[in-house]
Amino acid sequence: MHVNSVSLDTYALCSSLTASSSMENVNFGKQIHAHVTKSGWLSSVFVGSALIDLYAKSSFVSHAAMVFEEIPVKNTVCANALLSGYVEAELWDQGIKLIRNMPLLSLDYDHFTLSAMLRTCTGLSAIEFGRQVHGYLNRKINDLGNDVFLQSSLIEMYGKCGFVGNALQVFNLAGYRLGGKRNRDIVLWTSMLGVYGRNGHFNEVIGLFNEMLKEGIIPDEVAYVTVISACGHTGQVQLGIEYFKSMSLDFNLNPGTEHYGSVIDLLCRAGELGKAWKLMNEMITKGHENPSISMWGALLSACEEHGNIEMGKLAAQEALNLEPQNVGIYVMLSNLYARFGMWDEISQLREK
Repeated sequence: MHVNSVSLDTYALCSSLTASSSMENVNFGKQIHAHVTKSGWLSSVFVGSALIDLYAKSSFVSHAAMVFEEIPVKNTVCANALLSGYVEAELWDQGIKLIRNMPLLSLDYDHFTLSAMLRTCTGLSAIEFGRQVHGYLNRKINDLGNDVFLQSSLIEMYGKCGFVGNALQVFNLAGYRLGGKRNRDIVLWTSMLGVYGRNGHFNEVIGLFNEMLKEGIIPDEVAYVTVISACGHTGQVQLGIEYFKSMSLDFNLNPGTEHYGSVIDLLCRAGELGKAWKLMNEMITKGHENPSISMWGALLSACEEHGNIEMGKLAAQEALNLEPQNVGIYVMLSNLYARFGMWDEISQLREK
């Protein structure tokens, strides 16, 4: 269009910038930015928002902030685009500053802004500001029961700050819709499971997971990672294995690397080294990703604890094949050798 002297309108510029945001190289987007500046299109809030979104998604957050400042007439959409960049880059302080400046710029908070507010509170563990946002939601959002993401963001915010009781209160009140019908989405259940898991309430994780199944909610992969990990921390090995098997048998879910890692950790904690070794080989034969350094490290640590020298050597070798300079693996292997008085092998490790 540009070569053939066809004038570029707002739609063409916004579409081009949106396409540029999906490219790894931001240079084409910068060229469009230069054209926008020369032609005066920066006065369009739509083009400005697309530019901010481009730079935010490309991790050029300072460029996004500069464009935001240059837009003569701002709206909530362009503020949200910049706020999204701050949140993704974990620049929480800048996000808070922008949120506080929005009323001064006569910009309203919409659902996206409020969700980003809660993510910012979660990132900073800012419980007091989070409570203020919660109060604002109760006053301003009439259909809060219909917004799963705002509710789950509230649950995660309280959970990250260690206020498990508050998170549970939000969860218990969530899902009520017009007519008094209850419909708690899988997102809400997963959020509450994560809160319990992060705060060490492992028995509650298992109880809540079973309650979710009774209500007919189909669990997702994230829920299974949380509940299998909880079984490992509570020593319920057989239950954890049953959950792992039920993924494919009952819900047609394919276990991923995280699920295998959780089961391997569970088996290692229980001293079931042979079963852990068998499962790691199963990962390879079934075409999954190869066991990670953390999985081999967990097996090596268990071998050190239970005095299995031969399997410990094999686990250490596999781990060092992945990361030859991993000092932690050398230390655990050295401790295993020391347990059996293998001083010559320790000397060789020190030389390496």
